[in-house]
Formats: sequence, C-alpha cells, structure tokens
Amino acid sequence: MKFVTLAIAVVSISDRAAACTTLVVGKRASADGSVLLSHSDDSGAGFDARLCFVPGLDHAEGSLRPVYFAQESFPRHIGTDRGDCYLPQAGETPYEPIGYIPEVKRTFGIFEATYGLLNEKGVGMGESTCSGVFGTKARGHGGQALFSIDALSRVSLERAATARDAITIMGSLAEEYGFYGEGTFEGSAESLMVGDADEAFMFHILPDPDGTSAIWVARRVPDDEVGVTANMFVIREVDFNDEHNYLFSESVRTVAQEKGWWTTGEPLDFTKIYSDGEYAHKFYSGRRVWGAYRLFGQNFSDDYEDLRYNATYPVTAKPGQPITVNDLFRIHRDHYEGTKYDMTQGLAAGPWADPDRWSDWNTEVQGSWERSIGLFRTSETHVVQARKADKSIGSLLWYGPHNADATVFLPVPQSATEVPESYKIANPNVLNRTSAYWAHKYVFNIAKMKYSYAMEDVKSERDVLEAAGAEMVADLDEAMPGATTVNQKVAELAQTVLSTWWGLPDTIVSKYADGFLNDGEALGYPDWWLRAVGYENGPPPPPSQTVSSGSSALDVVRLEQCVRSCPVGDRFAPCMQSCQARAAFLV
Repeated sequence: MKFVTLAIAVVSISDRAAACTTLVVGKRASADGSVLLSHSDDSGAGFDARLCFVPGLDHAEGSLRPVYFAQESFPRHIGTDRGDCYLPQAGETPYEPIGYIPEVKRTFGIFEATYGLLNEKGVGMGESTCSGVFGTKARGHGGQALFSIDALSRVSLERAATARDAITIMGSLAEEYGFYGEGTFEGSAESLMVGDADEAFMFHILPDPDGTSAIWVARRVPDDEVGVTANMFVIREVDFNDEHNYLFSESVRTVAQEKGWWTTGEPLDFTKIYSDGEYAHKFYSGRRVWGAYRLFGQNFSDDYEDLRYNATYPVTAKPGQPITVNDLFRIHRDHYEGTKYDMTQGLAAGPWADPDRWSDWNTEVQGSWERSIGLFRTSETHVVQARKADKSIGSLLWYGPHNADATVFLPVPQSATEVPESYKIANPNVLNRTSAYWAHKYVFNIAKMKYSYAMEDVKSERDVLEAAGAEMVADLDEAMPGATTVNQKVAELAQTVLSTWWGLPDTIVSKYADGFLNDGEALGYPDWWLRAVGYENGPPPPPSQTVSSGSSALDVVRLEQCVRSCPVGDRFAPCMQSCQARAAFLV
C-alpha cells in the first residue's frame, strides 16, 4: 500500500536537511558494559559548533521556563539564562522566547551543542533529522508549535534522571505544546538516540496533521544489539502491548486510522506510515545504514527498491564483535574504504585519495555523489559513553569539533561543571586561533593539499591524543575526584589538543610543499591517475637528435630522460654524472 505524502513545503532545502548519522549500542553489545550512542552533526556552513555547559539551578515555585525558536546558525542563542557560553557580546541583543512552560523546582546541569548532549545524571542523546509525512512551523514563524527537537532535547536533559524519563518528558511536552521540524519533508521529522547506563532507546517524532501536537514512538534497544539511524525513520512494527520496549503517543494509532492507513488488529509499521522516505537521492540514508552495520560486523544487502516500504535493514541487530568507543569513532570516520563504494578511489578522489565531495547544490548537472558517513561539512561529532557513577566518574561525552576524520575526541565526564574555553569559541565566520573548532577545521583543510599523505600525519597525532584521553579517564576513574579536579584535567588535555592541532598545519605545509617530501623527494602523481586524466595525450617529447661520438649513435632524448629520473636533493648530482658516463658521445 502506498501512502500519500502530506509534507508541507514551507522553506527551501537547507544543509541541515542533508545531515546527521546516529549510532547506538546496548550495554551487553559493548566491550566494557557501557551504553554507547553517537551523533555527527553534518549541518554544513554557518552552524554553531560550540560546546556549552548550562548549570543546574533551583527555581522558585511558579517559575516559567522560556522556549526559543530553533536558531541553529551562529549564534544559536544570546541571553543570560543559559550559562556563560551565551552571554550577550557588544552589539548583541538577547533572543526573545516564542513561549513558556512551567519550570521544575530543580534542573540538572547539561552539556549542549545544537542539541542537548549529556546531563549530570549521565543521560545522553544523539540527533538525526528525518523526513515525515506532516510538517508545520513554529510559533511566531507562521505556525502554532512550540517545540523543536533542539528545545525538547535540552529541556528533557534538564529534567530527566534516566533515558526512559527523557523520552516521556519529550513526548508529553510535544503533545501538549506542539512539535515542529525543519519545514520541508526532508526535515519535518526528527529522531534521537537516548541512553543512560542501563538502557537506550530510538525516539522518532513528527508533527500531527494540524500542527498543534505530535506523533511519536520510542523503541528500546535490546541490550545485546546495535542500531543506526541516518536521516530516515527505522522503527517498524509497534507492539502496543509491550510497555517495556515501546513508548508512544496515542496519536500513532488515531492519526493512522483517521487517514485510512491502518486498521486495528493489523501490524502498524511506523516507518512505512509516517516516514516520507529518503531524500536527496536513493541510498542517501540506506548506504550509511549498510556501511555502519558492515563495521558493526553485519553483512546486509547494499541494495533495495524503496527503503520506506522495504524493511531491508533490521531496526537493531547483534554486532559481530563487542563494540568500543573507538569503534564508533571509526564508523563516523568511514568513507566505505575497502568496498566497491570506496570514496578514496577513482577519478573523483583525485591523485591523493580524497574522499570528500564538496556540496553541489548550485550545479545544473544532474547526478549525485555517494553519501558517506564521514563528511567534510560536519560541525561536530560526539559519542556518549553512558556508565554507572558508582565505580567510575560516570558517563563521558567524547566531543570532536568539525570533521570526524581530522578531529580529536575530547572526553568530558558528566561530573564536569564547565567547558574548556577553546571549545566555547566557534564562530564559523571568523578564524580564531584560540578556538578548538577552528584548529580542527584548519588542519582538515590544509591536509587537502596532499590528502592521503597528510592525513597519515593527522591520524598519528590524533591517535596519540585520544589515547591520552583514555588514560586521563582511567586516572580519574581510579581517583574519583571532585568537579574542580575533573575540570582542570579536561582543560589541560584540551590545551594540549589545541596547541598540537595548531602546530599541525605548519608541519603539513613544510613537509609537502610544492609537491615534494621535505623539499627533497618528488611525490609524483600515480600512474592510474595520469592515464585517466589524459597525461599520455599531452605534448610529445622533443624531436630526437642523433649524435655520433666515434662509437654507436645515442639519442639526446635518452640522456634527458635519464637525468629527469634522478631524485631531487643530494643524490641528483651523482645520478646525473652516471647518466653522462653512460652517454659515450659525451666522454
């Protein structure tokens, strides 16, 4: 049965609508017994990549909590109500709320970027924008809905001590006050991975048909399984009798019945009914799902007809091996290396195996690139490692500014009460050498000059610093210090990352400048690439000139070719003399 698409196109396609891959790992599927979840924010140009801490506060009876429009470009918020990250700077005016809800007596401290990431209770989240059959607008912007996924994720982390609580809070607020997404079908709906040390959920939400409430469902991730969401719903049949594994709004059933899409007693496939499928192109979502499961150790099909109607991939699956934090780092850095979709191979990758393909929305040429998991336009990637705080410092937020492949994931424990200064500076329009975001962005773009070579230097430094982060966590787990010491240790590591990363561009330039290695050996183009770009069809060699020297004739061109093959540097002169010695006519 095909369903009619009812999406309301109210804004043009944005970078955000081409965004975000999320992963989740149950506690018995991970190597250390922690629940893992992640998110790459692939929003693109202009977005706000700051990591901010919003402290927990006590609130007077009858207080109201302001709710703001989902401003995601820089600055995403200006005001005095969300910590020092957002304080108004010269010439800035605080943002006005679009509505209010009753405040709770005590809120928890949270770390946030565009969305809520981790709270002091160890509850974490990761977001992926999805297509939906309904769309609406926000209050004050042409609609009636109060909550975006940005606001829902933050409010729930301010109030929830468990992942299950967070799901319930988001669902009830969205139903009561309304939910809005991006606007077009590409982003009118949303998905979150939500987890704590005990369990994790996949959460899907979209507006209801009249734009005043919400339709949502959450499915518990089995403890021994993993899951992937990549800009499209994945939850299939909803078991309305299983309250432990499924949470949902009653509108899941009522709207489907009213539209004639479902009848009581039949299985209700949430994705088939409420998703509007893949956007940008076929395989835009499915390729990443396939790619991530491949690295989780599952060999699923890489082909299908229509991902909305064909349940090609399971909602969750058992991994082939226990999963670590580093495995999630690896997946977020993946470009399908070693497969037939390997983006480091072929003419589009150039001679230096560059997997990135710049945005091409302005071209009139019809076509599409593969959509890799690792991506040049990522503003931040994070992994939440949800752990119990009784024998450790608890859950960790591993935060990586900019592109995942060239980032260092910095561990920030749930007990921290501040963010290193360099991670609170991320104006995408102003290069700032005190900014961790700009340090990572700078390194990534400098590495483009000789990508396959330069990225080896980047990876070498990256691995050392991430190992230092793991060592810092182990030390903190053993010492179990207070927030002051935790803040200090995180700040020290952040400073090491910052200084190392700002030193890398000079290393890369000096090492690979002008096509040479350390101003010596020439790093020539690979033969396959020369053939592919027509090098052999270029100007021919100069005309041969025969010279006699009393013995056999010798072609001057052969001498020139011999000399040209000599390595640049100290070995050039001896090589040239050898060429001349073999040229009898010069003796």
